[in-house]
Amino acid sequence: MTTWRVASDLAAIMVPIGVAGAVIAGLCAVLAGIAIVRRAGGLTGGAVGVWIPAAMLSSVAGFANQWMPLLLASAALVGMLVIGGVVRGVVNARGIELPQRKAETDSVPASAPAPATTAVPVLTRSNPVRAV
Repeated sequence: MTTWRVASDLAAIMVPIGVAGAVIAGLCAVLAGIAIVRRAGGLTGGAVGVWIPAAMLSSVAGFANQWMPLLLASAALVGMLVIGGVVRGVVNARGIELPQRKAETDSVPASAPAPATTAVPVLTRSNPVRAV
């Protein structure tokens, strides 16, 4: 086999892998944009964290001089981060309230007894606390 034939056979395998990586990276970019709008910082970081290896996978198509999957993956992330930031700014400016998660303290029934408090001695000049 000649070198050209080997390169052609590898390119036939690498380009679909690169396209699959670009699709995964695009989905992660959309998820990151939605997470920005929803004010979910952890989900945004996770989506971008998964986007990085997917974008590296999309660069595999560069073996056959096909750089479009990597360019599309990068453009998708940049675009969705910008769009997510703009939509979040519009939502903040309009005063639209997004549904918030209830805190754990909100789930305590009203009939529950109040927690016990402990008395803490306060040091004053008229009431010194003496150590034993």
